[in-house]
Amino acid sequence: MTAAAWDFDQADQQAPRHRPRSPRPASVSRLRTANSPIDRGKIARYEARIAAYDARDTSSASRAVTPRAAVRRNARPVRRRPSPARFALRRAVALVLLLFVAIKLVSYTSAVLAPSNVGFGVRSIEWLRDNGGAWLVSDIEHLYYSANAPKEGGPPLKALPTLGLRSGESETLYAPPPIVPVIEPPLPGEGVWRRTGPPIEGAPPLLVTTYRPDPNYPQMVAGIAWMDRSRTSLQLYPGRYEPPEGSFRGPMEVPPRLRGQLLATFNSGFKIEDSSGGFAALGRVYAPLRDGMATLVGFRDGNVDVRAWTGGAQPEPSILFARQNLPLILQAGQLNPNLNDGSLWGATLGNAIRVWRSGLGVDAHGNLIYAAANNQTAESLALILQHAGAVRAMELDINSEWVTFNFYGAPDAGKPSKLLPEMTREATRYLEPDDRDFLTVYSRNNSS
Repeated sequence: MTAAAWDFDQADQQAPRHRPRSPRPASVSRLRTANSPIDRGKIARYEARIAAYDARDTSSASRAVTPRAAVRRNARPVRRRPSPARFALRRAVALVLLLFVAIKLVSYTSAVLAPSNVGFGVRSIEWLRDNGGAWLVSDIEHLYYSANAPKEGGPPLKALPTLGLRSGESETLYAPPPIVPVIEPPLPGEGVWRRTGPPIEGAPPLLVTTYRPDPNYPQMVAGIAWMDRSRTSLQLYPGRYEPPEGSFRGPMEVPPRLRGQLLATFNSGFKIEDSSGGFAALGRVYAPLRDGMATLVGFRDGNVDVRAWTGGAQPEPSILFARQNLPLILQAGQLNPNLNDGSLWGATLGNAIRVWRSGLGVDAHGNLIYAAANNQTAESLALILQHAGAVRAMELDINSEWVTFNFYGAPDAGKPSKLLPEMTREATRYLEPDDRDFLTVYSRNNSS
């Protein structure tokens, strides 16, 4: 055996045992017998080609034969079809939900497209409140008004709004005692009554003034109106949608034929569903009256009163109208001891949230006193009416969209003015159909 053949056999014996041996071509066999020196470079390149050939064959075989288990593992899972009963149940639930949404959508569209004298946003909120979302609206209002509550202190005001006739035209022939200012020093004209128009039978039928009711909030201003019971007469009118019951709505505005005697107009109480009170006007009972509730009562002889109702569900024939709203906030000159019980003051904002509020009371002589101010609680509103001279009082409507008191300085609803400039509704409100019920003040000798 030659040295070349011996070396080649030794290399084969040292190669890895796991690699399969491939048949060698004849050229390799000739190397065993050749007497020429061995070219190890050629041998290395040859073995590299053999290894590459073997690796390619192994890879092709592995791709060609894929285990069935791997195919099952990588395949998408097969979804089981629901049973006919379950499919029918799902379909029924979907149809019910679709029908519910359709009904609510029709209801909402009808509400916002219906005739109204308030904006789209207010109508949307009112629809939500009336369709199961009252809790949501109340929660949002609580958060909003709490976040925007006024802070105590701050710089004092330098002047109060000018109301009524100006100096030189406002020498009143008669007036109740002025409202004593509670903040020193008083501002010019603070608590001083001004008439809004010409006198009737030698005395003004309607007087207005402003004053700052709380030293802790020196920028807060309350507007007060005083109505002489012997020279004025009130009437309650249903609005377009409130009270909700009853097909007869009346004019829904100040009747044009009575505007020659019109002195003032102002807001009524909460919505009936929120106050759970009664409503009687224009010879009809729209909601039965409830004993114990604060009630504005108008008599056919022209007198009015604010009292806790004790007359049963139906008003007596001598009563022209009756409007109820919550319990009295002031009785026998004293604040209601339950003013801190929020559950008694309506389902909207309760008693403690500071918002626009309004109220109506009577003094010891039976004259009416209306009060309104922004950022008030039920208790602070009662204090305003008490300080203005009321001995019995009730809360009326709240929130800026509903608190309104307008007076007129000329016949036929001429020269309309707001009791407070900050009141958001226009001074001509109630001279066109309004969504809510309201009250009018006429001169007594020409009552409606």
